[in-house]
Amino acid sequence: MHGKLRLIFTGVFLSLASAAWAADTTTLTWHGHAAFEIVTPNGKVLLIDPWLKNPVNPNAKDGKDPIGAIAKLDYILITHGHFDHVADAAELAKKTKAKLVTNFELGTNMAKLLGFPKEQMGFDTLFNIGGEIAIADGEVMVAMVPAVHSSGLNNPFAGEKDPDIAYGGNPAGFVLRIRNGPTLYHSGDTAFYQDMALIGEHYAPDVALINIGGHFGMEPPMAARAAKTVRARLAIPQHYGTFPVLTQDTKAFTAALEKLGVPYRIMQPGSTLTFKGRKLAGN
Repeated sequence: MHGKLRLIFTGVFLSLASAAWAADTTTLTWHGHAAFEIVTPNGKVLLIDPWLKNPVNPNAKDGKDPIGAIAKLDYILITHGHFDHVADAAELAKKTKAKLVTNFELGTNMAKLLGFPKEQMGFDTLFNIGGEIAIADGEVMVAMVPAVHSSGLNNPFAGEKDPDIAYGGNPAGFVLRIRNGPTLYHSGDTAFYQDMALIGEHYAPDVALINIGGHFGMEPPMAARAAKTVRARLAIPQHYGTFPVLTQDTKAFTAALEKLGVPYRIMQPGSTLTFKGRKLAGN
């Protein structure tokens, strides 16, 4: 009898310990390019700039279906309208019923031109730079912050005299403040601008997901300066190595970060980081 009671108590203890761990555990997975998947402590799944079929995503190689690999998705966040950020959003939305978080103009045109379900967007999730919204039953605050870039959708219905690119609203970055989890900043494809300091002052991100690819966005040394300016406690590079025209490695970025004293972590496509509360687990 005593042995059975010990087993029962041990099982209860392990269940409670597992629940306690999950209550403040956030995971961050990089699918390559600018695509990041976030799972919150309450199990909500968010996907930023979901180009899952990009050539460096291991789930898109050797005949694998990266869309099929996504079993659950609650929100799709789009920083701007370029194909390598909008990409697989409509297909994912139709499969998972995920809601769209982006600027109003881009959302409207994604519905009309790309077939993103209209009923999966609205005033609760479409907003603009300077605004903040609560999603995931209030577990996540999303702020839309400025990005110095461009934004436009490929228009599949363009006639001979019509523009090939449709209006995509203002490009942006996102700050995500996760209850019992880290505050994340995704830069989108922005160039460096001095007012990034306001992001650091107001939101103090634990993690900055910084584009370093150059050509269409920040060159690596300026990307490092951006990480410093937003006061990132941890910088993670993204948007590089996908096309020949982009920066192919992180060497210049990490060298600049080391001079500036900014901690960093290099993720590999398909890899996941786990956060316990606001801190990287194991650190």
